[in-house]
Amino acid sequence: MYIITSAYFIMKSAPITKSLIPIQPNISQITSISFKQQFKLKTHINSSNNDNQIIQNPSMSDILQSSKAQNLDLHLQTLGPFFRITAKSLETNKVLGKAEGVIRVWWKKGKILHLDSIKLTRETLGMDRSIFGIGLFIGAVMIRHGYDCGCKTAELLAINDSDVYHAKLVKFYRRIGFEPVYEVTGSSMGDLAHMLVWGGVGTRMDANVERLLLKWCTRFMSNKGSNL
Repeated sequence: MYIITSAYFIMKSAPITKSLIPIQPNISQITSISFKQQFKLKTHINSSNNDNQIIQNPSMSDILQSSKAQNLDLHLQTLGPFFRITAKSLETNKVLGKAEGVIRVWWKKGKILHLDSIKLTRETLGMDRSIFGIGLFIGAVMIRHGYDCGCKTAELLAINDSDVYHAKLVKFYRRIGFEPVYEVTGSSMGDLAHMLVWGGVGTRMDANVERLLLKWCTRFMSNKGSNL
């Protein structure tokens, strides 16, 4: 039995903390160089051998290998711009979750990673309630797929079914790395286009695709790095 997440990447039943935690940048330290350049310039000291290491984006292979260590089998299917991700248990071979989305092309904006929905089974409720749960791995595959397709921005709608739950969703997505860009209330003509695309009202949120990967690189690349 599935718990269906409408909104486009949300849970419809009891909230599940499946998230990608952001590391907020220090605005005062940002210079004119690009975000990508900043991360290339940052290094970490390996305490065991004092080697400097550059943070790198996790590859799809990194994510899939990391998921297998958690007894998860992730499978990505594509049909034109549409994609679906299925997560199965390596122990039981049961489907634990699915996610769907599409790569959209907008004039002057280029390719956009449009996150439609995610479904998790009730079995996952008892498996892992942490932020490093199944939702993290499914989300990571989606983000990496968008990155490989040339997307710079990911978009979703934190649907507003109730004030309390909506506030939790917005907080959850902000922790992932998304930021609110527009409030779809249905009270204006300008909201109609959003409602046709998303099928409801709520908070439109965007995130930088590469930034999401960089924030979560250590989760999927525990032993990977390149020496300076």
